[in-house]
Amino acid sequence: MTLRWNRLSALFARARARVLEPAGQTTAEYALVILGAAALATLLITWATNSHAVSGLFDKVIGKILPS
Repeated sequence: MTLRWNRLSALFARARARVLEPAGQTTAEYALVILGAAALATLLITWATNSHAVSGLFDKVIGKILPS
């Protein structure tokens, strides 16, 4: 009984150590930052295409380079 209890106790200790590792937390934080950046980029692209800001900027740049 004692040997089983020691093995079970060691198993739980290893599982607890794996759950509490900071490496998993860091990975989750990076994933959240990447998701936030992707959401911000999506909003920026949506705004730029709906307001025609990119085409206006492109026209201004081409107009400066090649005056007509």
